[in-house]
Amino acid sequence: ANGRLAAGKMLLDATSGNTGIALAMLGAALGFPVLLTMPSNVSPERKRMLRAYGAQVEWTKPDESSDGAIRRARELAGNDPEKYCYIDQYSNPRNWQAHYETTGPEIWRQTNGKITHFIAGLGTSGTFVGTTRRLKELKPEIIAVSMQPDSPFHGLEGLKHMETSIVPAIYDPNLADRNVEQETEGAYAIAKQLAREEGLLVGISAAAAVAASLKIAQEEVAARRSAVIVTVLPDSADKYLSERFWEEA
Repeated sequence: ANGRLAAGKMLLDATSGNTGIALAMLGAALGFPVLLTMPSNVSPERKRMLRAYGAQVEWTKPDESSDGAIRRARELAGNDPEKYCYIDQYSNPRNWQAHYETTGPEIWRQTNGKITHFIAGLGTSGTFVGTTRRLKELKPEIIAVSMQPDSPFHGLEGLKHMETSIVPAIYDPNLADRNVEQETEGAYAIAKQLAREEGLLVGISAAAAVAASLKIAQEEVAARRSAVIVTVLPDSADKYLSERFWEEA
């Protein structure tokens, strides 16, 4: 709409998966080239989906996680700004604004304004920031809980351990009423539980969000308080079915 993706330019962004797959899909459908920078240790399913859409991918060092992908995208865009339209989802205000305009109002409508807690994982932080800003306008007493991995080295693809990562420019640390740290193994256990007991095949970051929500729910039950807890499940399990934990009892 603003003309940044002009004829002859290639769309560029760093991604851990979901946004990159969406951009690859749009590039194929609308006829513009897409280059993504992505950690080389993302799940095989994500790699296959990007190949299927025909996107170009530059793989970055696995031990640098999404930060390595961000640094490489910045380098490419800085070296040749006329070649690339750099979306930069980690700094793009349209990221959080989309959730302010859509996700927040949707949650408000679906809970009839009865929501008491909102919980979301921190990746780009757009979901948490935008949704929380809208919900706090509608009901200031809502408790906003951010969730992130419990250590720099984790298996929660797409999520950031903020203390040791490149902090997204759109992130506002003052929005959260509290932060919950989530361990990888607990998220794996919840993913299996959701599949085998609820019939819900969700991704690892989605399972981590549910695990964090259950922790808050247990606290509310122990305090004998009623609560309406809402979280967001960013993706399904189809990008993670090669993970070994599915085979474990």
